Amino acid sequence: MDIFINFAHCLFAVMIMVSILTTLLGCFLTGIILSAPMGPIGILCIQRTLNKGRESGLYTGVGASLSDLFYCLLSGLGISIVTDFIDGHKDLLQVIGSAILLIYAIYLIVKRNTAANIKETNLDKKETHYRDLVSGFAFTLSNPLIIFLIFPLFARFGFPAGLPWPAIFIGYVLIFTGALCWWTMITYLVNKVRKHFNIRSMWIINIIIGTIILILSLYGLVSGIQSFIATQG
Repeated sequence: MDIFINFAHCLFAVMIMVSILTTLLGCFLTGIILSAPMGPIGILCIQRTLNKGRESGLYTGVGASLSDLFYCLLSGLGISIVTDFIDGHKDLLQVIGSAILLIYAIYLIVKRNTAANIKETNLDKKETHYRDLVSGFAFTLSNPLIIFLIFPLFARFGFPAGLPWPAIFIGYVLIFTGALCWWTMITYLVNKVRKHFNIRSMWIINIIIGTIILILSLYGLVSGIQSFIATQG
């Protein structure tokens, strides 16, 4: 009888371990899923990689990953005040975020000499990378609606409810790692083709990318204003 009891205990422990490992794998996939949609931040990351090199694009991706992690922490810790505020003001926040992206898109289109940065990657790298990281964080932070993608992902993978705190900590690390792996891959691939473009090509790409961000931001701005008016009426 003792043998069967020990076997049952071992089997139960294995099942718990498999469940935790599956959840942690889900955390890694969550980081990738949150980063993978090629929205404005993805386009910005590509643009900076093409213009200023892989490090600039990667630091932008790191900033975006930190912002995703921040929203994951808010969701996982159940900070109802923040989530209720976002839920109650999502239309207004969408308008603000779209306006920020609109301003950047206009800057990208109008400023013709941004492509010249491809030859200036050795100038004040530390300060430039800091700006890349902060702007990547800020642009991603300006889209709090991502929190409504995080909730179903957490529910799907069973995170963080019921897990011991070491597993929860590892889970958040894996979310950030998954996002970082995505941006590392994207910047690596884009950097490979970057060498085939000249200054004029970079400027044309800036115009195209700026136009795409402009369209996305205008759509978000208009739909956000319509929703905001509808809820107020």
